[in-house]
Amino acid sequence: MTSPPDHHTWPVQDRFLEMRSHWLTLIGEHLLDTQGQSLEYWRIEKADSAIVLPIQTDRILLPFPSYRPGIGQVTLDFPGGRVAEGQSPAQAAIATLQRELGIEATAIAQLTPLNQEGWPVNSSFSNQRLHGFVAQIKPEISLQTEYVAATYAIDRAGIQQLLQELNCLQCRLVLFEWQLSRME
Repeated sequence: MTSPPDHHTWPVQDRFLEMRSHWLTLIGEHLLDTQGQSLEYWRIEKADSAIVLPIQTDRILLPFPSYRPGIGQVTLDFPGGRVAEGQSPAQAAIATLQRELGIEATAIAQLTPLNQEGWPVNSSFSNQRLHGFVAQIKPEISLQTEYVAATYAIDRAGIQQLLQELNCLQCRLVLFEWQLSRME
């Protein structure tokens, strides 16, 4: 496999807009490309995300569906959330399990990262990275029914059913990466 050619970074000529909110920063800039052309680019800076695939024995656990303003629908997703400033992705994953499934840190037998650096979510538009985790929940832990909406078997039929109901691309990526890690 050959390495991609070494291209220099595109210098920023000017930043014509920076709008900050609690959730994101929107930035508009003019960049100078390798041919000397000035190009207008827009990007968003956001906190990284952590998505957790929670497994207890032979079942994948999912919280109740949530409303997603971006698509205007309620969707079924794995537990996930933002990595707060000063928080590690693993700490965010543990906090997410507690918030979305009522699972305390002491109930987690093992928390395994699927990636070390996080995957860029959209490298041309955003700096955000996705950190994927698999959480093995201790088998003796009783799940709280007010948190757990659905469980899916860890077999071909269960995964197929889950994929039919799971439309979040980031969640599907975490599931795919977990399946690949099981092949190793």
